[in-house]
Amino acid sequence: MQSPISSLTDTQQERHEAYRRHAEICKVLTDPKRLMLLDALRSQELSVGQLAELLGITLANCSQHLSVLRSALLVDSRRHGTTVRYRLTEPRIAEACDIIEAIVGSRRISRGGLALATGSTPGGA
Repeated sequence: MQSPISSLTDTQQERHEAYRRHAEICKVLTDPKRLMLLDALRSQELSVGQLAELLGITLANCSQHLSVLRSALLVDSRRHGTTVRYRLTEPRIAEACDIIEAIVGSRRISRGGLALATGSTPGGA
């Protein structure tokens, strides 16, 4: 039988691990191109070539970003003939991105653009 203290420690460790995993996903989402990839994949599977063309980036750069997203288990791929097609593993990630986008949009409207995000005021004052 576990004592209340050891079970509290287990709970704290579990919470710490959950926060660590949350932070890892957030780190992956700090790159605008990765966010654009997730957005492009929200409604359909696409090949790396289609994604690169859509985003206006090289195949190599697109592949690197997809690799990071795959490592974070946010996208996966499947072979369709000779083509590898990518898709979201968890479609709710698009909903999470929509929530952040809405927050950013409301701050831009209510605070005059990037002033809130950068801490500066329009005109550099």
